Amino acid sequence: MTLLCLGFFCIVYPVAIWGVAQLAPGHGKGETIEKDGRVVGFANVGQKFTEDRYFNSRPSAVTYNAAGSGGSNKGPSNPDYLAQVQARIDTFLVHNPTVKKSDIPVELMTASGSGLDPHLSRQAALVQVPRIAKIRNIPAQKVESLIAEHTEKPLLGLFGTETVNMLQLNLALDAASK
Repeated sequence: MTLLCLGFFCIVYPVAIWGVAQLAPGHGKGETIEKDGRVVGFANVGQKFTEDRYFNSRPSAVTYNAAGSGGSNKGPSNPDYLAQVQARIDTFLVHNPTVKKSDIPVELMTASGSGLDPHLSRQAALVQVPRIAKIRNIPAQKVESLIAEHTEKPLLGLFGTETVNMLQLNLALDAASK
């Protein structure tokens, strides 16, 4: 039984998983996003955008390092965590003066469980439109249409919510601003 399990779990199962991965985008190496012939990111790994001309992404407890995903493991009553969230809120409000604190979607202030989530809700993208439109000097309706074009629908229209990949949206924003 030991030899049978050893053969199955060390040879058969890994080869089967490798074979299935070859059918996926990126052939098991992850789906990369390219711009001008060079890789600028991965479709399923979040990135930090610090310039005001870009949409902010979700904060990361692991500084967007895909080698070691994870959350902060701090509870909602932890004083360090509360201070960190408050600092994020204060920074966001400085860069987005037209937004009220009560209108900030929670995912813009809290990291995901993996710390690598590249998606935000449609509302989290829309709340940033006034800043983006003003800095890039383009109509807010054009920015909103880019968000609509890059909104991913729930699986089978039932499971999950509408989301927007921030890297893909920011690349489309660059292309539209040219």
